[in-house]
Amino acid sequence: MKDILAEIASMVKDFGSAPTFAEMPRKTLADKGIAGPTAAHTIEEVHTPLNLAYLTFTTGSSAFQNIVGITFAELPARVKASFTVLERAGLKAGDKVLVTYPPLVNVFSGEAFKKYGLQWEFLVRSSRDAFLAALYEFQPKAVVGESSFIRASLEDAKHMGVADELPKDIVLLTAGTPLDLELLPIAQEVLNAEVHDLYGCQEFGHLLADLPGAELHDLYGCQEFGWLCMDGVPVRDDVELVKLSDNGGQDMYELVVGGLPMGDSFPVSESGHVCNRNGKVITYRRERTYPEYEVIVKATTLTSTVTLGRVARSILRIKGRVVKISPDVVTGAEHTVLELIPDYITAGKQQGIIIEGPAKTRFFDDLVQAQLDYQQKAKADPTWTKRN
Repeated sequence: MKDILAEIASMVKDFGSAPTFAEMPRKTLADKGIAGPTAAHTIEEVHTPLNLAYLTFTTGSSAFQNIVGITFAELPARVKASFTVLERAGLKAGDKVLVTYPPLVNVFSGEAFKKYGLQWEFLVRSSRDAFLAALYEFQPKAVVGESSFIRASLEDAKHMGVADELPKDIVLLTAGTPLDLELLPIAQEVLNAEVHDLYGCQEFGHLLADLPGAELHDLYGCQEFGWLCMDGVPVRDDVELVKLSDNGGQDMYELVVGGLPMGDSFPVSESGHVCNRNGKVITYRRERTYPEYEVIVKATTLTSTVTLGRVARSILRIKGRVVKISPDVVTGAEHTVLELIPDYITAGKQQGIIIEGPAKTRFFDDLVQAQLDYQQKAKADPTWTKRN
């Protein structure tokens, strides 16, 4: 018996149906395109399920950071939106991009940067002097970063008398927080810059009349959904605005992507966005929507409510959005029908909003497809067997 076990011990080291630790596929920070430093993270290896394209985290602006899963099914639409951003910023294959905060690449996806053909670098460390040094040494065509950080750094350069040594005519893609309007004049003065505020998605816009030579683009988006709007104009076809019932006299609109509410609301102005008069969504004046909408599935293309229930749980786990199933849900429907309803606090004060697919429920439907792919192709570990 010992000989048999000894032979087995030798054999499993050389071959088997499951990989050894060394044989497991690996995805490093460099593979994801985010191999740069931050002062707010630790680098930790994790066992990421094979059904996810990659993992990322929310920034924690309103609560604890939440882990976010990006599925393969939703990745093409995210890449498409990112290409729209880059094209309208005037970037071309081979252009150099300086990224001040590595997780911002995840909103684009590293795949988008690679397919577009960009060269991108990160700061040596998260500091304003490191940013100025990188501008001088790397000579980028574009910068992706948070607007207040860039503003403070450029003010430092001006006060130190080194502004003339920095590259001119670069494109600033400010992202992650609402656009700091005080950045605009200092960027024009120091860099003669085209300023694009990436705080969501993007749409090509006009320049401010009083800032000749400076393009201003305001992008709005998040880790969960990618870029959604630019200069007050949606960049995805499945973005919809839902008017809130009562917000202290000012009309505010919830932004919904593919049938899922963002939890952010914005004023809508006919006079236009500061970066584009044709953009109506004032993304730099966002507020958290309270209370948040819940999503009720009224009709689904799925034939199984069991699978639909799994979709709802998956969306909560990887996107942080509450989805519930109507007791009289229609299965096997031609397209998805969702209803956004206020929670119990505002129940009775505001009617539900119906969103019908397929165009306006694209994101939700992508996650349905991701669930189907998972059920049909998911790999299980032989040592983890669940039995009912």
